[in-house]
Amino acid sequence: MSPNSQVDTSRPHPARVYDYLLGGKDHYEVDSELGERIPGLYRDAARVNRAFMHRAVAWVARDGVDQYLDIGTGIPTEPNLHQVVQEINPASRILYADNDPLVLRHAQVLLISAPQGATDYIQADAREPERILEHARKFLDFDRPIALSLVALLHFVLDEQDPYGIVRTLVEALPTGSYLVLSHGSMDFFPEERENNTYASSVPSRFRSRAEVERFFDGLDLVDPGLVTAPEWYKDTPAPEYEVSAIYSGVARVR
Repeated sequence: MSPNSQVDTSRPHPARVYDYLLGGKDHYEVDSELGERIPGLYRDAARVNRAFMHRAVAWVARDGVDQYLDIGTGIPTEPNLHQVVQEINPASRILYADNDPLVLRHAQVLLISAPQGATDYIQADAREPERILEHARKFLDFDRPIALSLVALLHFVLDEQDPYGIVRTLVEALPTGSYLVLSHGSMDFFPEERENNTYASSVPSRFRSRAEVERFFDGLDLVDPGLVTAPEWYKDTPAPEYEVSAIYSGVARVR
């Protein structure tokens, strides 16, 4: 999708459906209609996934990382990544990337940095990792650790679009001590939904098994508790109320 693309309101878009599921206001009727047809367990997954992102990036920030590359930003429903990490370190720098023109419109208004830090935004497709990295190198210091956030993104990258190659390209560009924060939709716990996947029938997607998700972390060091469902990932905060989740989540260090 080019930077000059117009917003397509004729079919649902993942970022806008996600906004609807989170209770936001930045979506169209076509998005809310799909959101209403999604089974409850997947509607809940949006909220559970968002909570994982908050916990994970806060933990990374407390570990001293002050640079973030967030790909597949989505509509910036508050609190967004930069608000979470800049509350811990106001000097943090965050680069957001997404391919939806609607996200760009809201990013210009809502992704406002703390005075000590900085935020930036590039309209780019995750399937163009080199283009994203080219921009990132002008904004982030690749001689110091960077946290790469791929949260609820890769299930929209189909097998023929080489999702593992995309992640490998991005991770190989990161310096030692960086982190990969990743979550991914799965039907492992809900096999009955495989034949009735309302979301996948409307938005091209590929929900993967635990073993397939784990491959994204090849060559990295998963931090405890490893690759788990989203409510099970927590470090120095109270355990979230447990619920069955359709999302696998993990954080790993770059060697």
